[in-house]
Amino acid sequence: MALPDSGTALIDVPRQNGALTQPAAQTPRAPRLALLDGLRFLAAVLVLLYHYTAWRHEFWGTPMAKDAWPELSKFTLYGNMGVQLFFIISGFVILLSAYGKSASRFVGSRVGRLYPAYWVAVLATGFLVIVMWPKLGEGRGIKELLANLTMFHPMMGMRHIDGVYWTLWIELRFYLVILALILLRLLTIRGVTVFAVVWPLLGLGAELLGNGNATYLLMAEYAPLFAGGMMLFMIYRFGHNLQRWSILLLNVALSAYFTGLKAPVEAMELVGYHVAPWTYWLIVAGLFACVAALSLTPLRNVQWNFLALAGALTYPVYLLHQVWGWWLIDHLNPTLGKYLTLPIVMGIVFTAAYLVHRFVERPLAKPLAAATTKGLEFLGARGKKLLSPVLQRR
Repeated sequence: MALPDSGTALIDVPRQNGALTQPAAQTPRAPRLALLDGLRFLAAVLVLLYHYTAWRHEFWGTPMAKDAWPELSKFTLYGNMGVQLFFIISGFVILLSAYGKSASRFVGSRVGRLYPAYWVAVLATGFLVIVMWPKLGEGRGIKELLANLTMFHPMMGMRHIDGVYWTLWIELRFYLVILALILLRLLTIRGVTVFAVVWPLLGLGAELLGNGNATYLLMAEYAPLFAGGMMLFMIYRFGHNLQRWSILLLNVALSAYFTGLKAPVEAMELVGYHVAPWTYWLIVAGLFACVAALSLTPLRNVQWNFLALAGALTYPVYLLHQVWGWWLIDHLNPTLGKYLTLPIVMGIVFTAAYLVHRFVERPLAKPLAAATTKGLEFLGARGKKLLSPVLQRR
């Protein structure tokens, strides 16, 4: 989600002045962390299975999905933890997107990465829930479809065309946080270190005080996941020390705390299973441990080229799987039965994701990123020119 990040190749960050935004041309590209690509793809598959076989829906012809899959759902119940894993990895790799880039180049890279596949998914899913399957659309219309195309529709009070887009809104706000750090020149070793402590603790304080607005603005539930991923990156790039590991463990503990508050409630309401909070504490710790093992041990040197494609497919798989998957299950299961329907639906989703990646993302991502960057640089230059007389008078 690391959901929207297509790769985890990390550039060696120079130590000069502690900055993380030195020119990228100064250093060679480091080997790709291929296993993190594979881990992201696994997370997407787990989320997919959660939505198909555990999430509360009746498209298998049973009152709840778990009734159709009584044994499998005991495991896929935990598939929603793939979202936590996405956020941890995103915290790790987003510094790559920020490194060596001005604010305009960072925004351009994110626009090029996020929007091409997203626009296809919004239009495809919008057509499904507005035209083909309006009962699932619950009154959604063209106005909400157009608002969703911006990805800022929650600010407009508009519903998601597809419920899974809620994670994109969280990711987008995290990118805006990183953009603010770039603009404030705080994307430095010291700045990131301090930020990875202050941000999650402010979120915790807002939660404990019951301040809903501050909790929402600070993304209190997800801040330690992102911040923990950022600290794993700092350890990966700048080495081990007590301070970095202490901050990482703080964020692991906070992530476990917040997940333990919400996940058991969701397990009961959305799946119908009772799960103790400590189960989710262990899962969160295990997710951090997996990312650490794949980035901080010799496993980071594993180079399997097929995992790059797996990582690239993660985003379109996530965008396309839920509503279209439910529609396919609803239409295929009565004829084919569940044991054929599930693998066929998954195969269709993976094929669609590949087509989107091959014929939409690959040809459009770089040109869109370049055009966005150029436009922002032009606006920035014009703004400086207009403001220069005012600044000179001062």
